[in-house]
Amino acid sequence: MKTHRNPSSLRFKRGFTLVELVIVLTIIGILSGSGIYMLIGFLDEAKYERVKGDLNTLDLAIKGYERGNYSKPPTQEQGLNALVERPTSDPQPERWRAYLEDQKALLDPWGNPYQYRYPATKSKKKYDLWSNGENGIEDSGEGEGVDDIGNW
Repeated sequence: MKTHRNPSSLRFKRGFTLVELVIVLTIIGILSGSGIYMLIGFLDEAKYERVKGDLNTLDLAIKGYERGNYSKPPTQEQGLNALVERPTSDPQPERWRAYLEDQKALLDPWGNPYQYRYPATKSKKKYDLWSNGENGIEDSGEGEGVDDIGNW
């Protein structure tokens, strides 16, 4: 014995309604948006962590330079370029070698060059080494450059 179903009742059981689809798409959009928002925060934090690692790398390169130059770091004029290219100004290092592979190592995550000052004015080391941070402005003590990250 076959039972016949009403064709109009089958139409409602076959798929999702437009309202259900809109609700699901809205939920997916909200979850995606919040995930992207959180990811951007993690990426910003990762840039600051990279700066700390880069400063440690630059610090080690400067220490290597000092060992080959009778305990003298690069001068202010020579700057961090002395770690990549042999300095042409005096004092010439006795045993120079490239302490970093290329100029890209001298840029922070925001594309700004790392800063170097010899002799130091903020650090307890012989030199100051820092990034001006995301805004690219050096701390002037007046609220600008408050995102600077350095070896002090």
